[in-house]
Amino acid sequence: MARTSAQKRGVKAAKPAYVLDDQIGFILRQVSQRHAMIFARDIGISLTPTQWAALSKLSEVGACSQNQLGRLTSMDVATIKGVIDRLTARGLTETSPDPNDGRRLLVSLTRVGQQMAEKGAPNALAISKETLAPLDAKERDTLMTLLGKLR
Repeated sequence: MARTSAQKRGVKAAKPAYVLDDQIGFILRQVSQRHAMIFARDIGISLTPTQWAALSKLSEVGACSQNQLGRLTSMDVATIKGVIDRLTARGLTETSPDPNDGRRLLVSLTRVGQQMAEKGAPNALAISKETLAPLDAKERDTLMTLLGKLR
C-alpha cells in the first residue's frame, strides 16, 4: 500500500471524524449478530427469532389481533402476517373471530403452540443469559436500563 507524503515525513494522520467501530448502530448490529448466532444454536425448537417473539408474546398475553401482536413484537404489518402464516401452517397458531368486532380475527396459540412456547422458554432464558454473560450483574442491569431508554 502506498504511503502518503505525511506518513513519509513521520506525521501522524489525524483520526477520521467518523470511525465505524465507535458508532452505536455498528456496535448494536454486532451485538445483535452475536445474539442471533446464540439463538440459532440454542433455541432447540426450529423457530426464527421473529417466530419465537410472536409465539412467546401470545403465550404471555393470550389471544389478540394480528395488528396488536405486530405492535407488541415491534413487527410491521407485512412481517407479522408472514410470521403468523408460517406459525399457522405449522399448527402452532390459529385464528378465530373477535367476539367484540366481527371484522377482526384474533390470533391465539394452539395446544401444540402453547407446548412449544413452554418448551422454548428455558432455552430462550439461557440464550439471554449467555448474550449478557460477559457482563457482571450490575453491568447487566445498567445495560438493560440504558437500552430501555433508547427504545
